[in-house]
Amino acid sequence: MDDDERPRRRSAEGDFGAASLLASESLESYSLDELDSRVALLEGEIARIRQQRDKSAAHMLAAQTLFRPKQS
Repeated sequence: MDDDERPRRRSAEGDFGAASLLASESLESYSLDELDSRVALLEGEIARIRQQRDKSAAHMLAAQTLFRPKQS
């Protein structure tokens, strides 16, 4: 099993793992090219997260529809 396929432990509330570390890191020492590369990488990660969120939302909606109490 690849690392990407393994379930991950949930972080404590307000702790978003690596994202929390990135948000608190000083950017003073980065060059413009390094900052541009970092922005591109993070934008790609944001797109990946949004895709997963959309997939999860669709899954939840399908489950709610399936298990919704039937009205007479």
